[in-house]
Amino acid sequence: MTHIRSSSRVTTANARRLALGLVLVAGAAALAGCNTTDTVATPNVTNAPAIGFANIAPGSEEAFMLNVGRRTYFKPGSAEIDETARMTLDKQADWLNRNTGWYAKIQGFADDPGTEAQNTSLSTKRANAAMAYLVSKGIAPGRLWAKGYGTERKVRDCPEEECKAQNRRVVTNLREEKER
Repeated sequence: MTHIRSSSRVTTANARRLALGLVLVAGAAALAGCNTTDTVATPNVTNAPAIGFANIAPGSEEAFMLNVGRRTYFKPGSAEIDETARMTLDKQADWLNRNTGWYAKIQGFADDPGTEAQNTSLSTKRANAAMAYLVSKGIAPGRLWAKGYGTERKVRDCPEEECKAQNRRVVTNLREEKER
């Protein structure tokens, strides 16, 4: 009797494996019609373009977002440009100096202790600090403008410090013309 039970377990397990195998074969057959290996080669170098990003035009907004980065982060209660922020802003300045047809709206945000008025003031100081830094790197002041949004437009709304840190930022958004 024990032998039959263990045998039926093996049979059930084998049946499950067989069913899974059939599902995998059917899935592979269905996907065969979607095969794009004839047009997409596997990259053989670390810096190969990512699939789907090969057609991003140099100097485009997409190129700015992917290759430079729009976000600059700040320490709690601070509008000081630290070394990490400086690296991002230096890349932004370099890109903007090479792509002079773009304007940039510098948007500041805060998620710090204090009132909404204090957070709006701090976010404005952050945006102004980032804008002043870009101007110091050769960007014409007329191509930039800053606005603080306080705690509006949070990336995440949560009490943890690691989460709040994502909201203490400046975002550089490209524009084709200056807002009035």
